[in-house]
Amino acid sequence: MSMKYIRDTYGVPAKRGMEITFQKWINVKPNRGWIVGSKGHYLRVRFAGNLGIFTVHPTWNITYNQATEVNH
Repeated sequence: MSMKYIRDTYGVPAKRGMEITFQKWINVKPNRGWIVGSKGHYLRVRFAGNLGIFTVHPTWNITYNQATEVNH
């Protein structure tokens, strides 16, 4: 699947290089990351602090930070 497919299907503004905030659980500090690509219906995100690249669902606990697009 492509980023366009993810945007169209889930109604999210996901783009490569866009900063996101991901909060896995309510009482856990949110993680900042950048979208590096897609894998099927999911986003591939590189998280700050060298946590690595993870696959996350485009609508699950993600805040899209549109004003902070960066190419990584």
